[in-house]
Amino acid sequence: MGANGKPFKFQPPFGDELPANSFDPGQNTFVPPAADSSRVQVIVNPKSDRLQLISFFAKWNGEDLNDVPVLIKAKGKCTTDHISMAGPWLKYRGHLDNISNNMLIGATNAENGQTNSVLNQLTGKYGPVPDVARAYKAAKVPWVVIGDQNYGEGSSREHAALEPRHLGGHAIIVRSFARIHETNLKKQGVLPLTFVDPKDYDRVSGNDKISILGLKTFAPGKNLTVRVKKPNGQTFEFPVAHSFNQNQIEWFKAGSALNVMAAKQK
Repeated sequence: MGANGKPFKFQPPFGDELPANSFDPGQNTFVPPAADSSRVQVIVNPKSDRLQLISFFAKWNGEDLNDVPVLIKAKGKCTTDHISMAGPWLKYRGHLDNISNNMLIGATNAENGQTNSVLNQLTGKYGPVPDVARAYKAAKVPWVVIGDQNYGEGSSREHAALEPRHLGGHAIIVRSFARIHETNLKKQGVLPLTFVDPKDYDRVSGNDKISILGLKTFAPGKNLTVRVKKPNGQTFEFPVAHSFNQNQIEWFKAGSALNVMAAKQK
């Protein structure tokens, strides 16, 4: 009812289905690729903390991995967000070195129940995970991670694979992987390996040294061998499985899938 007490109807809304003067075509911003890409330079301010040019990862050196430290034995759930946190860190997505300062800071260390606190086997002191990884890298010491079940579940965050590789990680040995993260690790030249016997997870300490044997005959469907050296010098071995096909093994040998692609362009 209207103010006068009589019924009334609203008028249906009306508008032009198409603009009377057609659409504004906007500005053509397409720039065709250069005929000679070798002359193209990508210039990034070296002082930028948000952008950084990517460098190629090193090729496999042709040898087994011998007596390298466990950076962290992660306990329980370790998602891509535990490995590479989001939030304010995402502003560094274009700067691999800066965003690597969040690597595994959310993972729980099975040795002390704490996050972002691991033993530096070179100094005997505890420190933040990225700092200890950088210390190993500076000393040219590769390292490995031990993980639990469904390691790397969550989003397909590629930095969760890029950061361990950038900071010197060579292998991630777990009870089981989330499929996408496992593939992302392969693409970056990291070895994602699984315990054949899941109980072997309990036999490894975050204070141990690890050798990965059999890389010279690395082949699809063929297990590798892990040798563990305890701080007291005691050693034992167990098999680990992998899901690499032959093309993915070439990624590992070349240092990354990107390295393989770049080689094919030459």
